Amino acid sequence: MAASVLTLMGTAFIPIMGWWKFEWVMIHWIAGFVLTFAVIIHIVRALFWQDLSSMMMWPRDIMDALRSVARFLGSKAPAPALPGKYQLLQKAYHWGIALVIFAVIVTGAMMFAKIDTPWWRRNPYIWGMTDRDWGMVYAVHGLAAMAAISLVLIHIYFAIRPEKLWITRSMLRGWITRKEYRDHHDPSRWAVDGASPAPAGQRQAAE
Repeated sequence: MAASVLTLMGTAFIPIMGWWKFEWVMIHWIAGFVLTFAVIIHIVRALFWQDLSSMMMWPRDIMDALRSVARFLGSKAPAPALPGKYQLLQKAYHWGIALVIFAVIVTGAMMFAKIDTPWWRRNPYIWGMTDRDWGMVYAVHGLAAMAAISLVLIHIYFAIRPEKLWITRSMLRGWITRKEYRDHHDPSRWAVDGASPAPAGQRQAAE
C-alpha cells in the first residue's frame, strides 16, 4: 500500500514539476490498481479478522486528549489514562488518510474511462458527465492527492522522531516489547491474547 501511494505521487507530481520527463500514465494507473486491491484486502481483513473497535474514537479517547492539552497549557487536570492499542491521534490520522485515499480511488476509477488500457478503449462519455462534472472529478482528485502528500510527510515526521521509533519498528516487524506494552498501553483497554510467558524485554505480538 505504501509503495503504491509513493509511486502514484511520484508519477503524478514529478513530471508536472519538470524534474524528469517519462511516460508516466501507465505506471500511474497500474499503481492505482495495486492501491485499490490493497485497500480492499485491508478492509476485508479489518472487518473479519481484526478488532475494528480498536480504531474507533471513543469518548474516553477524547477526554484523555483534552486532559493532555489542559496539562500542556498548565492546568492541574488529571493525568490522561494510557490508551488501548492506538492513541487518539493515530486513530484520527487513520480515518483522515482513509478518507483521502477513498477520494483518490473513486475519482481515479472514474478517470480510467478517459485512458486506453489493455482491457478497453478510452470512452470519456461512458459516465454521461458534462465538462463541469469532469472538472469536479479532477479537482477532487487533485486536492486529495495534495492532502495525501501532507499526510505522508506528517507520517514520516513522526515515524523518525526518536521517541516514536518503537512504533515505527512495530509497523515494520509486527511486535513490541513487554516493557513498551506496559509503558504505553493500558492492558484493560488492549488485552493481548496468547501472550507467551517469555521474560520481559522480549518481543510480544502486536496483532
